[in-house]
Amino acid sequence: MELRLSANDSFVTKFVLLGLTNSPALQPILFVVFLLSYVATIGGNFSILAAILIEPKLHTPMYFFLGNLSLLDVGCITVTVPAMLQQFLFNDRSIPYRSCLSQLFFFHLLAGADCFLLTVMAYDRYLAICHPLTYSTRMSWGIQKASVGMSCVFSFTHALTQTVALSTLKFCGPNVINNFYCDLPQLFQLSCSSIQLNEQLLFVAAGFMGVAPFVLITVSYAHVVAAVLRIRSTEGRKKAFSTCGSHLTVVGIFYGTGIFNYMRLDSMEASEKDKGIGIFNTVISPMLNPLIYSLRNPDVKGTLKKMLIGK
Repeated sequence: MELRLSANDSFVTKFVLLGLTNSPALQPILFVVFLLSYVATIGGNFSILAAILIEPKLHTPMYFFLGNLSLLDVGCITVTVPAMLQQFLFNDRSIPYRSCLSQLFFFHLLAGADCFLLTVMAYDRYLAICHPLTYSTRMSWGIQKASVGMSCVFSFTHALTQTVALSTLKFCGPNVINNFYCDLPQLFQLSCSSIQLNEQLLFVAAGFMGVAPFVLITVSYAHVVAAVLRIRSTEGRKKAFSTCGSHLTVVGIFYGTGIFNYMRLDSMEASEKDKGIGIFNTVISPMLNPLIYSLRNPDVKGTLKKMLIGK
């Protein structure tokens, strides 16, 4: 364990990430699996972006938000997976203190923006289905840009607050993180100073970025479902539920893993379930999102098909 001595205190300068396994035989297999997952995620999300840019029919608010969501997914998986691949490749699980804080900051920045953007997308579907006559006015190009911009501002504020608050904590040892990336719950367990303020900040953030958006999404889709059920055309109902179903699936995955990961701070014992949820949150979810939106969305699926066959 590497420590820095200052007066009568010892401070950790590096953390050690235990990763996913200690078995040398499994590490090459996991390296290939996560490398392929990373390539598939990058390829899938950039394919969605290319389809949105190429096809004029997709130049609508819903697909503008979807394109931004794809960028966030690419960023989210890039924060964690390349570092994990490097650990497999060089068998070096140490991460400097500053690099750990940087990884924490960017992860919460991107995940937070993801959270707000999903809420904006739910509001967009609410306006499109419940108020179609005023939709173009209420969701103008300026409002779209402002919505994405405010999502980034709120997320940046959250990430900076959590990172600065964490940097005030003392880490005297041990320095072993039972995970494959740096995150708040695991770092709280290693602190040798009081984490009461940090837990309170995280509790406030959970309300502002978790509970409030989830309530808004639920209310929006309650109105959407009521409006869709009033549509007499079977084809109209099917199309409405198709576009909304993709978004609800992504919301369910995102909030399900987030609640499990951050609402268990009283459990001081890290478990293998935490690693599984971390993989789902940082790897599987960004990889599944392009599949969910392309397979369930005929417009995106049609454009991707035209791109593949060169027409």
